Amino acid sequence: LPLVIAGDGRDRAALETSARPNVIFLGRVPDEDLPDLFAHCRAYVLPGMEDFGIAPVQAQAAGRPVIAYGAGGALDTVVEGKTGLFFREPTPEALAAAVRTFNPDGVDPRACVQNAARFDAQVFKQKLTHFIEQRVASIQHPA
Repeated sequence: LPLVIAGDGRDRAALETSARPNVIFLGRVPDEDLPDLFAHCRAYVLPGMEDFGIAPVQAQAAGRPVIAYGAGGALDTVVEGKTGLFFREPTPEALAAAVRTFNPDGVDPRACVQNAARFDAQVFKQKLTHFIEQRVASIQHPA
């Protein structure tokens, strides 16, 4: 199974040296190329914990499922069993087991796209505007 790693960091050289032949390092990928990259993957893997990672949302927007460590922001952006799969322990063994058991045919790409739409900038703007209007109204007209 090929593993494509997009991005760069201080550990890249060491990782490339120890990686197996099925691992491909792309380095930094321009933002405009990310949708195509996501659209061609079987699943996006988020192996660590992030407060809110945009990449799982971008993958789902491309109709792709997410395999993520079940902590942090992934719990807010991935719907287990519907748009992806969580692994519970932050270990290589738990991640490998999740990848082995994951069935991409069990995830409807439309569900992924629909879930990602919750995080669209326009949706966020509408919700924030509604929240502010409610607060202003409650101050102007207390109950």
